[in-house]
Amino acid sequence: MNVLKTTLLLAGMAALFMVIGHAMGGQRGMTMALMLAVVMNVGAYWFSDRMVLAMHNAQAVGPAEAPELYEIVEELARRAGLPMPAVYVIEDDSPNAFATGRDPEHAAVAATTGIMRILTREELAGVMAHELGHVLHRDILISTIAATLGAAITWLAHMGMFFGGARSDEEEGGRGSFIGGILMAILAPLAATLIQMAISRAREYDADAAGAELSGNPLWLARALQKLEQGSQALPLESAQSHPATAQLFIVNPLTGGGIADLFSTHPPIEERVGRLRAMAGR
Repeated sequence: MNVLKTTLLLAGMAALFMVIGHAMGGQRGMTMALMLAVVMNVGAYWFSDRMVLAMHNAQAVGPAEAPELYEIVEELARRAGLPMPAVYVIEDDSPNAFATGRDPEHAAVAATTGIMRILTREELAGVMAHELGHVLHRDILISTIAATLGAAITWLAHMGMFFGGARSDEEEGGRGSFIGGILMAILAPLAATLIQMAISRAREYDADAAGAELSGNPLWLARALQKLEQGSQALPLESAQSHPATAQLFIVNPLTGGGIADLFSTHPPIEERVGRLRAMAGR
């Protein structure tokens, strides 16, 4: 199923590249955009984890730098039968965490300094178990590729608006081309978000269930999610504001939002997630 999801995701992203390329340069632009999409997909497979970690200024740590976090991840990985992932810390007061990597042998988990400050050891174990649940299900590649290509599509769409505007001066009907460029700059990133959203929400529920089972107590993760929602709303993650396409990687939405923005969130409602975890605890 994950192979099918990945294939559909890459096809959708490639199609968006081609649409933007056609708007920027006609048939030749579409061909060049297709070639760029192929290169981006290959590059995303091999290097997207490093790119995402770099976007958020994550620093690799060991047992000396982050003893509690490292020990928790080490114990959970052993319990899950997974190779020990690389552990990273993001210097930011906003409480959050994510996992990345193309497979369990090349996985990494990252946590902000904020999350380690506000959670108890048990709650932090619930969060890290959730992230290892993503690793265990081998779906972190999908999220990471989506985040990398979503960022690229946003950049290319905005470039297309300016190139389209410049090209419109030399073409008949230039006004329409310029307006089309503006619409593309808005709609292409929105389409990329919808593709990510369609895949992301179900995976979060699955990772919650896996994390609850792996940590041994669903209520640890439930309490953590409630704290994280409050903390991330009060202190949005600064690096995520600059790279919004990576928001889907995090355990809770790191972006400011509310209202209509919640309709396009890649994360399911916290209340629903907490309710499911409490039901698991009851059983």
